[in-house]
Amino acid sequence: MAGLFLKLGLTAFGGPAAHIALMRREVVDKRRWMSEEAFLDLVGATNLIPGPNSTEMAIHIGYLRAGWPGLLLAGTAFIIPAVLMVMGLAWIYVRSGSVPQVGWLLYGVKPVVIALIMHALWKLGRKALSGLPERAGFAAVLGLYFLHVNEIALLLGGGAAIALVEAMWKRGSGSGRRASGTANGGDRTDGTRKMGAAGMLAGAPALASVAATLPFSLTLLFWKFLRMGSVLYGSGYVLLPFLRSEFVERTGWLSEAQLMDAVSVGQATPGPFFTTASFVGYLLGGVPGGLLATLGIFLPAFVFVAASNPWLPRIRKTPALGRLLDGVNAASLALMTGAAWQTGRSSIVDAVSAVICALAAYLLFRRETASTWLMAGGGMIGLAAKWLASG
Repeated sequence: MAGLFLKLGLTAFGGPAAHIALMRREVVDKRRWMSEEAFLDLVGATNLIPGPNSTEMAIHIGYLRAGWPGLLLAGTAFIIPAVLMVMGLAWIYVRSGSVPQVGWLLYGVKPVVIALIMHALWKLGRKALSGLPERAGFAAVLGLYFLHVNEIALLLGGGAAIALVEAMWKRGSGSGRRASGTANGGDRTDGTRKMGAAGMLAGAPALASVAATLPFSLTLLFWKFLRMGSVLYGSGYVLLPFLRSEFVERTGWLSEAQLMDAVSVGQATPGPFFTTASFVGYLLGGVPGGLLATLGIFLPAFVFVAASNPWLPRIRKTPALGRLLDGVNAASLALMTGAAWQTGRSSIVDAVSAVICALAAYLLFRRETASTWLMAGGGMIGLAAKWLASG
């Protein structure tokens, strides 16, 4: 299990929707650790609690497979590769003043990520959208998402509305619905999105230009990230205004340019976007700062999953709460679809990237090709395109 989540932490580009798609391929299709329905229930559950959704999915899966040791092992294994990469880039940034460019690698990887998300949405949607109320609710939430209605309001309000319509539909038709799906070592999961920041203090001249308006301390740094991890819902991009407010405007610990450099690192590395905190922490406090910032922003996710996971079987077995979970699942898929559409518009930018996406989709839907090979192939095509363009 640790090997799987280490691999995902090293290769899962593209944000929560892509991470969840990769996890579904690994734990539902390949290893059959849980059913499609159980995975869906985890997706809905992670959307209802604060924190990084894909990391919480890894923690949920680990808990179901091996209890408390699995919870700690899966979550840590998923986070650690990204933390090491981000802190390595922060070390380079402090010494060179710039972030290494990986644009051409991502040029080829991003279209593959879109194909992976499409494949996951298709598979999950066949289970989550099996009835007319769910399909209608999915369409309504997706439409409101593109009208920029708040994501949390759509998730909770949409889930409740779909549950109410489903209850009325069942009462009118007298028909049953899908059976419960829960498990012990085999059930439930999903969620959606994230982002980054930057600056260094401990013995670092790199921060000499930052006129701090609040004295820096490692304790205060840890507290700020712990608070963020406890309250952040929705897209990882929601992290950006929190970081700007705390570290640029209130404390003056970071400049606007450093913040945006940190964001670019969060986007360019695999794994959870919340490892942007590792970059910021390293810039402000060296290795201790990076580790404390990482611990602060991810610790609430472990606590929330440990507290909520034992309740999922009871929720699914209670008719009214089960319908609410069905509604939240449908709304979650709508939000994932909207995020995938927006990501796709920035990822498929020309004929080459469109061909990469189409080829990856074909290999996924018709050949069930391993996602790791697909992303490696996409990255190689991106690097080849750079070589041809420069030659």
